[in-house]
Amino acid sequence: MLRRVKYILEMIRFSHTLFALPFALLAAVMAWSRGARQEPPVAFRWTDLAGILCCLVAARSAAMAFNRLTDHRLDAENPRTRNRHLPTGLLSRGGVAAFAAAASAAFVAGTLLFLPNRLPLLLALPVLAFLLGYSYAKRFTALAHFWLGAALMLAPVSAWIAIRGQFVLQRPADLLPAIVLGGAVLLWGAGFDIIYACQDAEFDREHKLASVPARWDIAGALRIAALCHAGMVGLLALLPLVYNQFGWLYGTGVAAVAALLVYEHSLVRPNDLTRVNRAFFQVNAIVSLGLLLVGSADLAMRH
Repeated sequence: MLRRVKYILEMIRFSHTLFALPFALLAAVMAWSRGARQEPPVAFRWTDLAGILCCLVAARSAAMAFNRLTDHRLDAENPRTRNRHLPTGLLSRGGVAAFAAAASAAFVAGTLLFLPNRLPLLLALPVLAFLLGYSYAKRFTALAHFWLGAALMLAPVSAWIAIRGQFVLQRPADLLPAIVLGGAVLLWGAGFDIIYACQDAEFDREHKLASVPARWDIAGALRIAALCHAGMVGLLALLPLVYNQFGWLYGTGVAAVAALLVYEHSLVRPNDLTRVNRAFFQVNAIVSLGLLLVGSADLAMRH
């Protein structure tokens, strides 16, 4: 049983929860912080924090498990992925399907922690359908990378709605800070997924799968990824215009994010993809965690 749990955590790459979770927590800290454009203030509740953690981990786990199920035949044919848990038989399709169903149920159940705010519960199934739908995107559109980015975008937007749902209903403009932060996350996620997909450009062409590298070649894909990351930095820089609680420390953090993304792109060349994993896993974890720490510290200093 312990070995099976270990295999499941490896399959869904549980450690990569660090990519989306910090942005959800940053949105939560912003939503709790009192500001002129966030009136009236919302009191911190431990159940809200528990709900964010539960829902994000469960939703991501369900989406990753479902993705492995839908892609198991492709993974078996791809030299880069043929040693994954389903192609090698370390996990069964039935077991992974049961795990995906349990994680989906846990996600929906987790929204009950936000009551009396009913919006998370009402939106749970549409959000889950969107997350699971990503697994089919590359079969018909090269914009699949942006679908993944939009899935990551839901983390900060959903956290904001979970905490400030009643005010979002009363005044939709209340959601604007979360949308700007979420837009930055969308471009960030799409950019690093395009970089990661460069490894499979030839495989995608051979199997008629849609991806930016397969359609525009690796050099073009890297340029598109760079544009996405430039857009991310731009939106992060604009965030204080719609959320007036950030100061110089946050601005320093945005500059650091820009430097890290420049470094990320310096690691990858059209003729050298050997350092994609370092660019994908290490740099992006630092970006998300670092922005959470800097943004939270900035808000703590001002309150």
